Amino acid sequence: MAKIKEGKCGNMTENEKQEKEEEKKEEIKDMVPKQDYEELDDRYKRILAEFENFKKRSNKEREGLYHSILSDVIEVILPVVDNLENAVKTETKDEEYKKGVELVLKQFQDVLVAKGVEEIKTIGETFDPELHEAVSSIQDENLGEKQIAQEYRKGYKIGSKVIRHSMVVVAN
Repeated sequence: MAKIKEGKCGNMTENEKQEKEEEKKEEIKDMVPKQDYEELDDRYKRILAEFENFKKRSNKEREGLYHSILSDVIEVILPVVDNLENAVKTETKDEEYKKGVELVLKQFQDVLVAKGVEEIKTIGETFDPELHEAVSSIQDENLGEKQIAQEYRKGYKIGSKVIRHSMVVVAN
């Protein structure tokens, strides 16, 4: 029976791999003049750095595109969520029907949360034009200046990007 020799290639440790690479570099150094080697080494390092920057830029662009598409899809779904919320608030004699609508609304809300979509806080908060859209103002001594008194439509955001502004009534 012939014995099978096990190669070390698959079982090399990181240190062994680095040592082999260093040995290869030394062999190349001996074969190429020092100035040419330094030039090639410099070009190699620059190309490697450019490639790393390219990978980072590509990842950032891909994430941006993903969030842009996601926010477009979510924006189309939000009126459905609004209608389901209104349906849940409506009085009905059929409790089973109401429970069904509540379950569908909960599923939509769970999907939004899973995708990183969060509601913009409104009532009691200070008005922020980047998050809120003022549709009316009222005078109320109990509320502070530019404090939100009422919400007409919920607003949503993903991270710091606003998908839909909240429609609010601002006090004072």
